[in-house]
Amino acid sequence: VQLQASGGGLVQAGGSLRLSCAASGTTLINYSMAWHRQAPGKQRELVATIGKIGNTVYADSVKGRLTVSRDNAKNTMYLQMNNLKPEDTALYYCYARRYGRDDYYWGQGTLVTVSS
Repeated sequence: VQLQASGGGLVQAGGSLRLSCAASGTTLINYSMAWHRQAPGKQRELVATIGKIGNTVYADSVKGRLTVSRDNAKNTMYLQMNNLKPEDTALYYCYARRYGRDDYYWGQGTLVTVSS
């Protein structure tokens, strides 16, 4: 199983980005998905999760600005990021955990940099 994250970049405060996480080697319908992020000098933190039926949970710091979604037919998860703030600057990682098993996978990070 491989997860490929993309879509990061440099954006000004108030701008938008859309991250994607494409999976290969498996079918994502069998997985709970999530985005995590790690800012310089800080621990990795959970940003948002999404279940196979689209049920979502968000960190308080991103509610109302970031939206997680998934397209099971395309085997892809997304993170729409609006009204970005400098404190959103981080490496963003996608994560998949198989339902009913102790199998989980991380994608490589994609860097989001928000300038003030």
